[in-house]
Order: sequence, then C-alpha cells, then structure tokens
Amino acid sequence: MGGSTKRMSTEEKRKVILEIYHTSKSVYTEKEILALAAKAGINASTVGDIHTSLVDDGLVDKEKIGGSNYFWSFPSKQDRQAQLEHQRVLKEIEQLKKDMEQAQVDLASAKRGREDEEEDDNNDNSNNNEDEGGNGDGENGTTTKTDNEGNNTKPIVGGGRRSQKLARLELLAKERVALETELAALKENDPQALADLQQELVFVTQAANRWTDNIFNCQTYLVKKRGMNKKEVNRMLGITDSFDYPEDKVPK
Repeated sequence: MGGSTKRMSTEEKRKVILEIYHTSKSVYTEKEILALAAKAGINASTVGDIHTSLVDDGLVDKEKIGGSNYFWSFPSKQDRQAQLEHQRVLKEIEQLKKDMEQAQVDLASAKRGREDEEEDDNNDNSNNNEDEGGNGDGENGTTTKTDNEGNNTKPIVGGGRRSQKLARLELLAKERVALETELAALKENDPQALADLQQELVFVTQAANRWTDNIFNCQTYLVKKRGMNKKEVNRMLGITDSFDYPEDKVPK
C-alpha cells in the first residue's frame, strides 16, 4: 500500500469525497474530483465506484455540458435530504400511534362485548333456575314464561346491554369527530400555531437563500472559471436573468 493511501471503509470513503465538495463548494470534472479523492487517501482503483454511488444516491449532482460531465455537491443538499427523511419518519410515527390507539379501542370494545354477553348469560341462567313459573324447554337459551293459568307468554332472550353500549360508542365517536373539526377550525387563530408557522417560514426562507447562494456560485464558477456563456449557464441551471433571492421578490 502506498504511503498516501489509507485503509478506509466504503462509508468513510463516501464522507471523504463529500467533504471535498462541501469544503471547496466548487464544481469539478470527473477527472478532477477523482484525483482529489485519491490524493485524500482513497485507493485509486475504488474511488470511481464510490463517486458513482454518491451520484446514484443523489448526494452529488451531475450535469453534462458539451463533451464533459460536471459534478458538485453543497452542504445544504444533504441537510435538506436529512430534513425530509426526518419529516417522513415523524409522519410514520404519528400514523403508528393512531393505529395503536385505534387497536386498543377495538380490543377494549371487543372485551366489553364478551363480558356483557357472559354476564347476561349468567343472569339468564339464574332467572331460569329461580323462575318457578317458567318452562326451560325453549331453544337457543330462551325461556318461555307462563301466566297464572299456564298459558305461554312472551319469550325472554338474553343480551341487549352490548347493543346499547355499541350505540352509545357510535354516538360518542360522531361527537368526537364534530369536536375535532371545531378544534381544527379554532387552531387557525391559535397564537402558538401562528408562531410555529412564522418559525417555519423563517426556516424555509433561510434554506431558499442557501440554495440561491449555491446557484449563483455555480453560475459564477462556470462563467468565470470555465469560460461558458452566461445564457447557456442559466439554461443549464434552469434560471433566467430575473432569478434572485426570495425576499427580493416579495412586494414591499
């Protein structure tokens, strides 16, 4: 092994290449970035594959201009990707919490239903044993009650409490939906919600300014260092001559 080559894992090599981009904030040809990576201690036989993996993962941007490929990566890109991943994970956690709460409600409801049925069955069995005027020959657990003259009257069937509770649960669920809708409407004027929105606006504006800096840096580099035509550079970057910082676009 050469004296300038270090033994590094794949992840360490990726970090070294990204550090070159993020420290210099420059645009490179493939030959230039591979030479810099090799100089930083990455084995020359693997540096090409490592750099390609960064491009494939979206951590390094690539643009073909003429007959050459140009590469760049700014710290804000990695920060934004981390932020999006963080938001995605938070949404998944919130959804899992809701699913767990709903499962607990369903489980509790099912348990109450079984308890009610068992209690009603026990009460029916007790009534059957104590009712001297009843005839226990009915099917499906029913009892046919007789009057003083021995005539059959209305059968008594166990159950009923569970259906009442289910109806009550449905009513409460509807009330909850109505209250949550009302709460959502009130939150539009909630001072804390407005403060959070203002903080988010500041964050988004700062991020937009960082990206605007990056675009201007690319434009300056390609025009002054690479001698490209400004209109061609603007077309490549997807901007026009009116492109500017966000706050400069807000009406006074």
